[in-house]
Amino acid sequence: MRVHWNELPDHVRVGIEQRTGARVVEAVTQPGGFSPGLAARLRLEDGRRVFVKAVSEDANPDTPWIHRREAVVVAGLPPEAAVPKLLWTFDEGGWVALGLTDIDGHTPAQPWRSHELDLVIEGLQRLHELLTPSPVDSATAADAFATEIKGWSELRSTGATGLDEWSMKHLDRLIDLEESAPSMLSGGTLLNFDVRADNVLIAGDKAYFVDWPWARVGPRFVDWLGLAPSVQMQGGPRPDELLRRGLMGDIADEAVNAALASITGYFLGHARRPPPPGIPTVRAFQAAQGEVALAWLRQRLGWD
Repeated sequence: MRVHWNELPDHVRVGIEQRTGARVVEAVTQPGGFSPGLAARLRLEDGRRVFVKAVSEDANPDTPWIHRREAVVVAGLPPEAAVPKLLWTFDEGGWVALGLTDIDGHTPAQPWRSHELDLVIEGLQRLHELLTPSPVDSATAADAFATEIKGWSELRSTGATGLDEWSMKHLDRLIDLEESAPSMLSGGTLLNFDVRADNVLIAGDKAYFVDWPWARVGPRFVDWLGLAPSVQMQGGPRPDELLRRGLMGDIADEAVNAALASITGYFLGHARRPPPPGIPTVRAFQAAQGEVALAWLRQRLGWD
């Protein structure tokens, strides 16, 4: 649930204005995303603009950590990265806020327009080049897949409620496949690890990549695998086509299949969990991505 500027506690508004060095005269709340809290473009009394995101631990106890982690990551990125720059942080009284450079852009249209998708593909390729080797100390993609980006074993432990016939038939094989993924995910690129349309801004002829709390070090194809289901779901090309356009160099099919199995299990498993506090719509979004990812996985594996 979005919080508007005038709904913030007084101490948060005062703290933000102290850090910007000017009074806020206009605040435009931004749509999209899932985190509860403020996400607004602010215009200051002296004409400057800043983008601010802020969240309270009362709305969701996990989200303040997310903002703190994003601040660390973004502060360590090179200035030429197509990422909003961190200007300041605020962390007081149960509220965490980040001030970032304001990008005068928009999220990609839905359904996807081909020229905007081209900008995202080209921009992500450039970003991966720039962030190799990783400029930030971070946990690895392999760690994430070993502990969080998975779901088939959880689905089996909860009775696999609502799973389709194909998944039920191959559940043990899918568990084995996702368990093999971490060993295939070595790489030295800092990944956004959450690339999708609502985490991209198109400004002129450039794509900017926002929201970096989940950043991990690993192989570049992981970002493309995570992006592809949402692109098709939102009217873009099929995942295999996006993968061919985005990736440079050969990637072993077994690595792609294992990582995709884990991502699919993650979406399907998390979609069946209760929604996190203050984020009621995320489970439906995960379910929709899971449906696309599952169809892609079945096509790639070719299991009867």
